Amino acid sequence: MASRPALAIRGNVSHAESSAAPTNLRILHVIPQADGAQSDFTFAKRQVSSLERVGVTNDVFYLYPANRLLPQWRRLRQKARMFHPHLIHAHYGTVTAFLCGLGIGVPLVVTFRGSDLNPDTSVGRLRFRVSRFLSEVAALRSRAIICVTDELRSRLWLGRTKATVSSGGIDLEHYRPLPRDEARRRLNWSLTTKVVLFNAGRNAVIKRADIALEAVEIARKIVPDLRIEMMRGEVDPEKVPLLLSASDCLLVTSDSEGSPYIVKEALACNLPIVSVAVGDIPDRLAKVTPSRIVEREVTQLGEAIAEVVLSVRRSNGRDTIADISERAEVERLCQVYRYAVGAP
Repeated sequence: MASRPALAIRGNVSHAESSAAPTNLRILHVIPQADGAQSDFTFAKRQVSSLERVGVTNDVFYLYPANRLLPQWRRLRQKARMFHPHLIHAHYGTVTAFLCGLGIGVPLVVTFRGSDLNPDTSVGRLRFRVSRFLSEVAALRSRAIICVTDELRSRLWLGRTKATVSSGGIDLEHYRPLPRDEARRRLNWSLTTKVVLFNAGRNAVIKRADIALEAVEIARKIVPDLRIEMMRGEVDPEKVPLLLSASDCLLVTSDSEGSPYIVKEALACNLPIVSVAVGDIPDRLAKVTPSRIVEREVTQLGEAIAEVVLSVRRSNGRDTIADISERAEVERLCQVYRYAVGAP
């Protein structure tokens, strides 16, 4: 591989930029993607844009885990040779991170986000064990690790001492409260119906859509004019702030989570949340009202939904999220990158 550009570190930057931002740093981001799924890992793509604004040079390689992996690994290695990165940042564990640490010849940073380390009830036991093994190998080969929660960091067998916890950042200008009725008019929703928003994503099994539907049926006995709005994997990311502002409650019933972006986005839009105790959500909601953490039981969930939507209040979520702005996340990322390249 040809020599990489020398790395310079800038100590003084404007308030709008990260004080830890290294200039001339070149990062190759590897992001998993399902075929035709432009909405996958939107948060990682926005992270790349945020890094560019503080002087980091980035390139992105999209890995399609469902496709043949050997040709993709060869293309990844070729891209690394052409781009000359100082680091490769794998934005997920399992096969994505494993391939990034396999004979590329570039220091590796891995972000573990949840199902790459958490038990996954939607796949067979053998497949989960293989995926977990690939994540652990990648952790061992990495220069630095980012885990989105303390719980995920504790799940690492290897490389735990290299891991830092950072839940990720969101664009607080993009995700901001709008008047509920205005958002509903733009979506052509009824102004009177109560709406529970549920993010099924691409894996409704692990998100436990079955429990969500049952819980809403329980809540409907108390609030007859209640319906559930189900977000699927292909929802337009530009539409999400409208959905959050137009809804009366976000519902989370997942078997496992890391630090779900939909929860942070809901907080930024002051949307009340009803959730089971999963991932870092209990910590996120500790000072948020109205919101509820309840057992994964449909009657308790249904009663909590009814209580929250009948309160007809927005939450104080936006007041609790200073640590998850994109600016704060970029500072943390740049500190990890500096460590990984051996910068002071």
